[in-house]
Amino acid sequence: MSKRLSIYCASSAYIDEKYKQTAHAIGRLCAECGWTLINGAGSEGLMGATSDGCQQAGGKVVGIIPRFMVTRGWMRSGLDEEVITTDMAERKQLLRDRCDAVLVLPGGLGTMEEFFETVTQKQLGQFNKPIILFNQDGYFDYLEAWLEHCHHEHFLRYEGDSDLWTVISTTKELKEILTSES
Repeated sequence: MSKRLSIYCASSAYIDEKYKQTAHAIGRLCAECGWTLINGAGSEGLMGATSDGCQQAGGKVVGIIPRFMVTRGWMRSGLDEEVITTDMAERKQLLRDRCDAVLVLPGGLGTMEEFFETVTQKQLGQFNKPIILFNQDGYFDYLEAWLEHCHHEHFLRYEGDSDLWTVISTTKELKEILTSES
């Protein structure tokens, strides 16, 4: 049975091409390393690019999406498995439940909300899988600085809080993680 990687990422069609190219390469890498890719089933942006890269390299893509998004026409066609949920909360829970690791790519509010909920669950002992933050071109530098500030000001109370996730910035680092976790 292959490992499964849930990817939190942006679904906007207006994202700079450099992010889409990296997302496509990450999808391809999932397939090459034998990992099933799980995402939010979006047809645009980094979601669509990860799915395209994975499937073009012969990999499997599972999309998890709430019914209201399907109704709006946001679901990517041609997924290997489609899971339609009643709402966003169920979607997020399934993204966590069905994976062996989480990868967070650049994104906006939705991506950050998924990241923070998952990290909080890990902090509380409710999620015990790796969380990887992909800091492409310094995208998450401000987030890392803010989290360090939280720690310095004692809003992150435990020394190990910053160990709840791993920060990487290259596909080479991701490949090392995916092959070591296989």
